[in-house]
Amino acid sequence: MIVAEAKRVIRVEAEALASLAESIDGAFEKAVQMILEAKGRVIVTGMGKSGLIGQKIASTMASTGTPAFFLHPAEGIHGDLGMITRGDVVIAISNSGETDEVVRILPIVKRLGASLIALAGNPNSSLAKSGDIFLDISVKEEACPLGLAPTASTTVTLAMGDALAVALLVQRGFKAEDFALFHPGGALGRKLLLKVEDMMHGGAEMPLVAQDTLMREALFTITSKKLGITGVTDAAGALVGVITDGDLRRALEKGLDIINLPASALMKGNPKRIKRSELAARALQQMEQYSITSLFVFDDDDASRPVGIVHLHDLLKAGIA
Repeated sequence: MIVAEAKRVIRVEAEALASLAESIDGAFEKAVQMILEAKGRVIVTGMGKSGLIGQKIASTMASTGTPAFFLHPAEGIHGDLGMITRGDVVIAISNSGETDEVVRILPIVKRLGASLIALAGNPNSSLAKSGDIFLDISVKEEACPLGLAPTASTTVTLAMGDALAVALLVQRGFKAEDFALFHPGGALGRKLLLKVEDMMHGGAEMPLVAQDTLMREALFTITSKKLGITGVTDAAGALVGVITDGDLRRALEKGLDIINLPASALMKGNPKRIKRSELAARALQQMEQYSITSLFVFDDDDASRPVGIVHLHDLLKAGIA
């Protein structure tokens, strides 16, 4: 019974979303164009559950390149309407289209010189008729068996808001780098902001030996740099190979007397590499792809001489993973 009811709710809301997708028309396009051409910001308003959905819509827009904030209509009629200025676009939400607090601010919105996009479930409502553009968020039925609690209607409203935000994002040519600017905190910000050059070990911290260096010296380099690896360079300073802790273990298991061998005898050629301007998340992706723990780093215009090395532990400490 419980599972069946859950499935029923999801089906009702899925059907409401499918119906919304079919109803999107030129009015939606005009709404997006209005926001793109606006000289001000987007102000979203709504009461109760519509207000909660409105807060999410405003937040999504703000984080994807459309300056937006939420205005509580009850606070608005007690002074906060001063937040609205000429050139702004107000998105007012009310399923019935007759929510008192919302309807009361509509004449003031017009008087302040702001444009109005009405999201309502009743095309004949006060809100729908007041809007410069009306977007229909009506549903055939609520998922609530009593038909009282906003369920399918709030889901549809949220989807409409997401559709507006994403359409605006695409029209603005908003990129991941732009998104990162608004999300500097947390794992998401780190993945989008930190570059390989921010994480790499360079200069004296970089483990490098020449091809003819004896392994007794190479071992000291691997140990002292504490990265479990050393790069091997030719006479011109170009990276031609790497030697890892694993290579040493495998050589010892074969009974090789590695101490007096040159580094070139144990190195693996064609080492994986990455440019310093790449995102640190890309370095992690390569390490996972090739099952390695380090990547030598190069300037964007020089793929021969390494300028640093980035290790898996550095990425993990930075919260990239």
